[in-house]
Amino acid sequence: MTDAIRAAIEGASAYLTEHPDEARYTDSLATARVESGLRVRVEGPNGEVLETDMPGAVGGAGSAPSPGWFLRAAVASCVTSLATMRAAQLSLANFTCQVEVDSESDDRGILGLDASVPGGPLSMRIGFRMSADDVGLEKLEELAVWAMEHCPVSDTVRRAVPVHVEVSS
Repeated sequence: MTDAIRAAIEGASAYLTEHPDEARYTDSLATARVESGLRVRVEGPNGEVLETDMPGAVGGAGSAPSPGWFLRAAVASCVTSLATMRAAQLSLANFTCQVEVDSESDDRGILGLDASVPGGPLSMRIGFRMSADDVGLEKLEELAVWAMEHCPVSDTVRRAVPVHVEVSS
């Protein structure tokens, strides 16, 4: 599998080096609709579906993961994927990777009780557990940093991405 990942990355890199104008694109649309209460169904253009719900403390039923959990899951899965891709590029043998993501939040922000408290997490922790044959901790730390710097989801969390709000009826 590592060889297939490395070959795919090399092919994509070569193509985009030759055609840099094709590197930028609009990401696929996610459309969310309330199903009932605070349960929300999100659909993508190719049949992707996920459902969220808020905890009972804020009026939800807790019947599905919260959007915040999906954010942490997106960071964890993206960083894990990028670390695995980088390990394939570096031909690391028997690479394993597990990533844990948690965050600290203050519910006064989401409830609008204190304007000085942000609605989102105050901080986030990303913990890597990795191994590979004949690879030391320093090299694994470099790989983790590389994955963090190149993961589109963790990048979005770390820097201020311009957001444009549109409202229609």
